[in-house]
Amino acid sequence: MPSITVVSGHNQGDYYPLGKGTKVIGRDEGVPIQIVDELVSRKHVQVRLDDKTSKYYALDMKSANGVLVNGRKITSEIELQDGDEIELGNSKLMFSKQDFKDRESAMSHWRARGQRGKSTLIR
Repeated sequence: MPSITVVSGHNQGDYYPLGKGTKVIGRDEGVPIQIVDELVSRKHVQVRLDDKTSKYYALDMKSANGVLVNGRKITSEIELQDGDEIELGNSKLMFSKQDFKDRESAMSHWRARGQRGKSTLIR
């Protein structure tokens, strides 16, 4: 089942299986995925599953500080790909299509993924 893992920020380590339907991410206590970050709007971004295509999409909910996906500000709904990084305020989230058994395995995947693109420094 696809999921969202908070990989940096106050909520680092939080893991949310997405399931079906729409999930709102924001600072408000009443949203399904709460991010405690003063730069995150109460209802910042929504992630929804399109039942017809089985694809997930992200949409900025007119947040004050915007949403970045892989470093680019989104201005309309975009399809999420496995491994996409979603930045809200000072927090970074990872979208994954891979099924993890728990948050520890999701974080291990993130840490391993983060080392793949880095080169070795030579002194």
